[in-house]
Amino acid sequence: MAATLKTVTLGCKVNQYETEFVREGLVSIGYRDAGPDEQADLCIVNTCTVTQEGDSKSRRVIRRLARDNPHSRIVVMGCYATRAPDEVAHLPQVAEVVTDKRELPDLLGRFGVVDIPSGISGFGNRHRAYVKVQDGCLLRCSYCIIPQVRPQMASRPMPPILDEVRRLHRNGYREIVLTGVHLGHYGVDWNANKPKHEWTRLANLVEEIVKLDGDFRIRLSSIEATEVTRELLRVMRDHRDRICPHLHICLQSGSDRILRRMRRRWGARMFVDRCGMVADALDRPALTTDIIVGFPGETEADFEASCQVAREVGFSKVHVFPFSGRRGTPAADFADQLPKPVKSARANHLIQLEAGLRRRYFQQLAGMPLRVLVEGVDPDSPAHLIGTSCRYAPVVFRSSEDVEGTLVDVTAGQPSGDRLTATVGHLTT
Repeated sequence: MAATLKTVTLGCKVNQYETEFVREGLVSIGYRDAGPDEQADLCIVNTCTVTQEGDSKSRRVIRRLARDNPHSRIVVMGCYATRAPDEVAHLPQVAEVVTDKRELPDLLGRFGVVDIPSGISGFGNRHRAYVKVQDGCLLRCSYCIIPQVRPQMASRPMPPILDEVRRLHRNGYREIVLTGVHLGHYGVDWNANKPKHEWTRLANLVEEIVKLDGDFRIRLSSIEATEVTRELLRVMRDHRDRICPHLHICLQSGSDRILRRMRRRWGARMFVDRCGMVADALDRPALTTDIIVGFPGETEADFEASCQVAREVGFSKVHVFPFSGRRGTPAADFADQLPKPVKSARANHLIQLEAGLRRRYFQQLAGMPLRVLVEGVDPDSPAHLIGTSCRYAPVVFRSSEDVEGTLVDVTAGQPSGDRLTATVGHLTT
C-alpha cells in the first residue's frame, strides 16, 4: 500500500512552488496524497518567517499535524526553519529540518528519488501555476527579515523554465505567474563583468516565454519600481495578448523621510514617475502595491503622503500592512514605535481609500475587452461563473458552456461590489 503524504504551505508564492516541487518528487516514487480524514505517513511543512505571526502559525501547524497524525514523520522547510532550526527541531515529531532551499534535491534523494525533477508539472486543483525563476535578495530594508534567510542570489537557467512552462500548458494551466524572492533581479547574478549589451534580465526571459506555442498568458508577481524598465514595458506592449497588463510594484510608503528609514532605494516622486511610464506604455494597466502604515516615527503628514501617492497613481488594489516589528530587523528596535490604535486607524483609512480607487479603476474598464481565466462557479450566484481578468479584476458573467479552466473573452460592464460584471464576447464598434 502506498505511503501517504500531507503538505502544508505558509507564506509566499515561492514557498507554494517549492512545496509542489517536493510533493511531485515524492509522488514519483509512490507516495500519494492523504485524504481529508486520512492519517499521513509523512508531512511536509513549508514555513514562513516574514512576521512573528508567521512563526507562531508555523508552530501551530506542526503541532496540529503531530496531534492528528501521531505516527507521521514531519519534515520542516522554509524561512522559519532557516532562521530558527533548533527551535523547529524540538517541536513534536519533527524528523528533519531543511535549512537551505538549495538542499531540496538532496532531500528528495534521501527519500529515494533518483530522477530529481527539473521543475513542476502541476499546481494542484488550481487553474494558474506559479513558476519560480529566481531566489535570494541582497537588499537590506530595515523592516524585512528575508535577506537574512534567503541571501544567496540565484537565477534559474532559461531552458528548464521554458520546459516547465510547456509542461504546465500541456497539463491544462492557462496562466503562468512568474515569481521569485526578488523577481526583478532575474539574471543579475549572471551579469557581473559582462558588458551591458550582454546582460540577461527579466525582460529577456519574458520575451522567450511568449515565443512558446499555446493558449496561455503570463503574469508577473511583485517587482520593485527601479526594475520596471523600458525594455520590460516594450515586451509587455509588443505582446499584450500574452502578458497581463498588470504590475504589482511595491511602494511601502509615500513619504521620502519614511522611505529613507526603511532603507528603500528611491523616493516617492521616482515611484510615481515609473508608474506613469507604465500607464503611458500600456492601455489602462492594473497597478497594485503594498503599503506599510504606522512605521516607527510615521507622522500624520507622512501617512498623508502615502495616501496622496495612492491617489496620484490610482492603484487598483492596495495590500495594507500595519507595521509589526520583526525581531532581528533594525526597525523592530527603533525607539519611536507607534501605538496599535494609531496603526489600526491609519490602516482602516487607507483601506477605505483603496476601495474608492478600486471602484474608479473598474469603472474605467467598462466596455473594454478583457480576457478572463475562468476559475469556477460564483458561490454567491450559481448561475454565474467567476474568474480573474488580465487586469487582475475579479469578473462575474453568465455562460451556458462549461469553460472552467479556460481563457474566455468578455466585455467589461459595471462594478458590482468588489467585482466587475461582464458579458461573453467582444462588442463591435
